[in-house]
Amino acid sequence: MKKTREIILLQHIHRIFTVGDQEVHALDDVSLEIAYGEYLSIMGPSGSGKSTLLNILGLLDTPTSGRYILDGRDITTLSPDEQASTRREKVGFVFQFFQLIPRLTAEQNVELPLVLAGTPPGERKKRTWKVLKAVGLENRMGHRPDQLSGGQRQRVAIARSTIMQPGVLLADEPTGNLDRHSGIEVIELLEELNRQGITLIVVTHDPEIGNRALRRIRLVDGRISCDHTGRIDP
Repeated sequence: MKKTREIILLQHIHRIFTVGDQEVHALDDVSLEIAYGEYLSIMGPSGSGKSTLLNILGLLDTPTSGRYILDGRDITTLSPDEQASTRREKVGFVFQFFQLIPRLTAEQNVELPLVLAGTPPGERKKRTWKVLKAVGLENRMGHRPDQLSGGQRQRVAIARSTIMQPGVLLADEPTGNLDRHSGIEVIELLEELNRQGITLIVVTHDPEIGNRALRRIRLVDGRISCDHTGRIDP
């Protein structure tokens, strides 16, 4: 299959929820192209559709209508099992509240996707050490989440999100639960992953974080109201 310029292509995406006897258009005719290796932020007020768009991009939800093509494959034609497999292989997630399993060590949390994928133990250990070293936590592999700071927990989450070597990394308010210093460290780590080739999409309500991206998309009432590319001088 010929490789296209964009890793993500959304065509006329609608997402409608039924609340009581009313229909709520969380996304209203959203079309979007995202190129390989791009770094963009998605911003907008509460209720604008940011989370809905993120869930669709991450294959956690399906659109009511429209097409979603990921890395050349039409996601909207796949079965739930095929979507789950594609999500595991193609997409990494970083969440505001880390989503780590409390009883597992940093090493065990990071290697969990490899366990689920059936990766042999020797390969799991090698890859887990490598990604934890990349985020500066090779000396914290045996620590549980409650033994780590907020910034360290988010770095564990980033390591876990990249262990399957996804093409797309979705970060949902990745600094929202951190102090400013830790937040800057985390966003700089994500940006380094982008420089290494990963497509980085950051959903945030914080303009300081969102404006770091070269491309910035703003959602209002389920529609893209602004799509701007260019550096913003600090």
